[in-house]
Amino acid sequence: MMSEQNVDRWKRELVDRYLGAKRADPERFARRLNLSWSNWGFGLEELERSAERLANNGVTYIELHGNHYGPSLGYEVEKTHAILERYGLRTSGVCGMFSDDNDLSSNRPVCQQAALDYIEREIEFAHAMGGHYLLVVPASVGRPDPYDAYEFERSVLALKRVAHVFAERGIKAAIEPIRSAETSIVHTVAEAKAYIDAVDSPGVQSINGDVYHMQVEEQYIPNAILEAGDRLVNLHLADSNRRALGDGSLDLDGVIMAAYLVGANSDGRFMTPEPLGPGAGPYPARNGLPDVPALDRLVHDTVSYFREREDAVRSMSA
Repeated sequence: MMSEQNVDRWKRELVDRYLGAKRADPERFARRLNLSWSNWGFGLEELERSAERLANNGVTYIELHGNHYGPSLGYEVEKTHAILERYGLRTSGVCGMFSDDNDLSSNRPVCQQAALDYIEREIEFAHAMGGHYLLVVPASVGRPDPYDAYEFERSVLALKRVAHVFAERGIKAAIEPIRSAETSIVHTVAEAKAYIDAVDSPGVQSINGDVYHMQVEEQYIPNAILEAGDRLVNLHLADSNRRALGDGSLDLDGVIMAAYLVGANSDGRFMTPEPLGPGAGPYPARNGLPDVPALDRLVHDTVSYFREREDAVRSMSA
C-alpha cells in the first residue's frame, strides 16, 4: 500500500478536526459563510452593472474598490448607497490599493504621506458605507524588490500615525500578506501577525487572507487559515490559476472547512472571490475595459461552485 503524502495527512487531520468540532457544537456550524465579491477586478465598469451582476447571482455583499486616490476621485457615498440598496447589496469592506505612489514602506516621505492620506479617505468611505474593514498592504504591490533593509520598520511607523483613526471610526485594518513575487515584505500569516504586533494598536488587529498568495507562501492553505484564527476578517478566493473557483486545483473543501473552524460564518467576516487571472501583478485589471460576458461567466461559475462545495462540506458527517 502506498504511503500517505504530507498533504493527504494534513487534509485527514483537518477533516477530523472539522467533524469533531461540528459534533461538539453543531450550532456553531449552522450559519452559512458570508459571501462577498471584490469588484475592483471589474475594471472601469459602472458600479450599477457590477451590482446587478452580483445580485443576479445571489451575492449580497460587495467589497468596494478603494478608488479614492485623491480628494476628487472615487465612489460618491450617496450615489453608491443608492446603487447598492437598489440591488440588495451591503458593503463588506473596502479593498485598499497600494502602489509605489502610496507606499507605507517607501523611502520617499511624499509617498508615505500619500498612503496615509489615502488610508484616511478610505476609512471615512468605509465608515459611511457601513463596511467592516479596510484592506491594508504594508508595501507596494507590484514591487517585489526592496528599497533597503528597513521597509518593515518604516511601514510600521507610518501606519502607527493613522492607526487610531481605525478604532475611532469602527473600521478594522485588515493586513494582507501578499506573495513575494508581488511585494517586498509581509508574505505570510505569521509575518502579518508580527506586523500587527509591531503596530500595536486596537484598530490594527485583523488579517485579510488570500488563498492565491497562500498557495505560494504557506505550507498548507487550511492551516494558514487556522493560524490566522479569529483575526481573519476576510478571505480572498480564486482558484490555483487565479481564475474562477472550480477552474484549477485549489482544495476548496479544505478552505471552507478551515473557514468554518475559525468562525468565518459570523457577523462581520467574509469570503470574497477575487479572481484576477495570472500575472506578475494584478493592478492593471483596475484600469481595464470590462469584458462583460466573460465577467458574467466568471461570477456565475465562481458563486455556483462555491455554494456547491459549501453544501458538500456542510453535509459531511462522521
